[in-house]
Amino acid sequence: MAKLLRNIVINRIHDTQLARYAAQYLNGRLIDIGCGTKPYRAMFAPYVHSHVGVDYPGTQHDRSHIDMYGTAYCVPAASESFDSAICTAVLEHLEEPAEAIRECYRLLRPGGVAIYSVPFFWFLHEEPRDFFRYTKYGLEHLFQQAGFTVIEITPLSGFWITFGQAFVYYLYRFNRGLLHWLHLIDLLGLLIQGVAYTLDRIDRAERWTWMYMAVVRKPV
Repeated sequence: MAKLLRNIVINRIHDTQLARYAAQYLNGRLIDIGCGTKPYRAMFAPYVHSHVGVDYPGTQHDRSHIDMYGTAYCVPAASESFDSAICTAVLEHLEEPAEAIRECYRLLRPGGVAIYSVPFFWFLHEEPRDFFRYTKYGLEHLFQQAGFTVIEITPLSGFWITFGQAFVYYLYRFNRGLLHWLHLIDLLGLLIQGVAYTLDRIDRAERWTWMYMAVVRKPV
């Protein structure tokens, strides 16, 4: 519950943008690279006829929704066998992101679209498998180097969301004892997120975004 509360604003921002892109770009047979628990299964269902989740055997997540085991570098599926691809918050955990993007390119049919979400500012997590953060220029380079055409790279927030979220996570370091029992950190975290969301709408300084969402297409 605490994890849900401290991420409630950024999850809403991320999922709202993902829903827009899903309605606009996803279709046919979808490959979900690093699928975890397939949290977006219901969101994608109206647009795709097949949602195939792939994850690696050592994943820390519940494995009940994984359709095939593999890695982002080697998915056990034929070339050009998918119409769409999704990869959310995975690239930062890969030692060789360019290789993973090339593998996605291989899997897509000509004209196929992939949606990625990638952090720019974020704290260390899922250690020690946390390797990179990305600027929009770095993402453009990686996607174009793999052969993709970049359609959009959208910053999901400005300074205030990024700052507020980091502050909330910092406060949760002290969420123990009486503070935990009285839910004071939970309440303070919600207040900070609400203020940050309001300020972000007033002054959206996107150079400090916490995350980008990219849409790329394999040329026909």
